[in-house]
Amino acid sequence: MSVRVRFAPSPTGFLHLGSARTALFNALYAKHVGGIFVLRVEDTDLVRSKKEFLDDILNDLKWLGLDWDEGPFFQSDNFELYKQKAQDILDKGLAYKEGEAILFKVEKGRTIAVNDLVHGEIKVSTDQIKDQVLIKSDGSPAYNFACVVDDANLKITHIIRGDDHISNTPKQILFYEALGLEVPQFAHIPLMMGADGAKLSKRHGGVAVSEYRDDGFLPEALSNYLLLLGWQPDGDREVISMDEAAKEFEISKINNTQVKFDIDKLKWLNGEYIRSKDLKEVYPYFIKELVNNKIDINTIDKDKLNKIIELYKVRIKVFGDFFELTDFFFKDDYMIDEKGQRKYLGKPENIDNLKLALGELKTLDNFKQDKIEEIYRALAEKHNLKPANIIHPTRMAISGKTKGAGLFELMELLGKDIVIKRLEKTTA
Repeated sequence: MSVRVRFAPSPTGFLHLGSARTALFNALYAKHVGGIFVLRVEDTDLVRSKKEFLDDILNDLKWLGLDWDEGPFFQSDNFELYKQKAQDILDKGLAYKEGEAILFKVEKGRTIAVNDLVHGEIKVSTDQIKDQVLIKSDGSPAYNFACVVDDANLKITHIIRGDDHISNTPKQILFYEALGLEVPQFAHIPLMMGADGAKLSKRHGGVAVSEYRDDGFLPEALSNYLLLLGWQPDGDREVISMDEAAKEFEISKINNTQVKFDIDKLKWLNGEYIRSKDLKEVYPYFIKELVNNKIDINTIDKDKLNKIIELYKVRIKVFGDFFELTDFFFKDDYMIDEKGQRKYLGKPENIDNLKLALGELKTLDNFKQDKIEEIYRALAEKHNLKPANIIHPTRMAISGKTKGAGLFELMELLGKDIVIKRLEKTTA
């Protein structure tokens, strides 16, 4: 029988990072073994399940590059099937009715052994398991029972899910046995925690995939990072495509200890992907940042804009950094680094140095970076100055920043008129 795995989100909220990682591991394993990746929607909670949540979840999965082979299948379509299967168990004398509810009688004194593909053998005594609800008094199925019926109905062979479901597994095995079904293989993935070891929550950063999409992270970077939380490709690589990962992905290589989500590591990885892409691939992200900051892109020379983006796409980790670093290109009321201003423009000798540079720049007809650099190097040598004593104050005066792309490249891109105007304002 070919391998069949499933991802089963509940449309009662957003797609959590942990759930996205579970979907990713299922999709990669299916691809690795040539199996089938099934999408099942667990919407038995008819009150809390919303179409808008489902739409968001499906969009996030597609954005991450996770395409399912079959589905989506909806649990809400199977209420009669659940009742029929519960009745079958009742007819065997393995369950009893309590009002309108149907409960499974758990045989005491048994040990249920689970050969978990990540954790190894897990043993649970049935003495620790109380009688289990199959059908609630309102006619809806209990979670564990619905899962078993659906997984069997969809012929799921491997159930890959989070560690928080380990306690559900022995209960579900009892239902498989009661229904005379073959028990699938289980693999429980260690949970994602915050950097401080606590359960991942808002205080560690965003917990929804949509937050990272809206913040301008690349889907490839987020998928890549989630993949590394619990699994490592051969050769200690950290940047790996999903196609490459699928070739190597084995459940046995999943780490069996909890993993910590590190936003700084994710940002670093995102920066690596931004740098690796052609301008046309990332151009829309940069435009979005400018528009979000109320910049009229129609007033900007296209060639100049492309050069600015090329200059800074190798210097940012997330697209949200772009405008903060480049606002001085697009408006005169740009943000000023006050500490840097005091350090570089608070000294009279630095203002004197800027005046020297200003005088030379005014005479420069060919305002290109190599010619500008020649002027600065000559001034430093002539007046026995460290080049930094002219370069840093100039950067501060024309950009309000203490760091960024090469100063002479910036000056050429800004243009002679703007550079002169800003230096005059600083030295007035």
